[in-house]
Amino acid sequence: MDQSFHYLIMVSHSLLQKSVLNALIQDGLTPGQPKVLDYLGKHDGSIQKDIAHGCQIDPATLTGILERMEGKGLVERKAKEGNRRSSYVYLTESGRVKSEKVRQIFLELESEMLRGIEQEEQTQFINTLYKICCNMTDPEKLQ
Repeated sequence: MDQSFHYLIMVSHSLLQKSVLNALIQDGLTPGQPKVLDYLGKHDGSIQKDIAHGCQIDPATLTGILERMEGKGLVERKAKEGNRRSSYVYLTESGRVKSEKVRQIFLELESEMLRGIEQEEQTQFINTLYKICCNMTDPEKLQ
C-alpha cells in the first residue's frame, strides 16, 4: 500500500464511509445522510447553510440529501416566527433514533480504528488532523 499522506487520507475516508454505510444498510441510509444525522444530533434546528458548512457538503447536494431524508421521515423543515426567509431543519423522532444509532456506530468504528494506539498518540493525531482540516478550510482558525 502506498504510504503517501494523500493516499492514506483517501483510503481511510473510503474505508470509513464503507464501514458506516455497511453498518447502516438495513436502515436505508445513503451517502451523506449519516453525517447530516450526526450534525443535527448536535445542532438540531440548524439552517441549511450551517449544515452544509458543518458537514462539508455542497449546498445544492445537501438540498437533495435533505429532500430524501424528509421523504423518509427523518427530518422536517420549519420556518421560525419572524424569519420566513430561512427554514430550519429538525430531526423527527425517527431521525433522533437514527442519529443516535449513527453516533454509536461512529464511536464503535473510532474505537476499532484507534485500537492499539496510545491515548497520547490519539490526542496528538486528532490535533494534527484538526490543523490539517483548518488549513484546508479556514487557515485563520490556527492563528
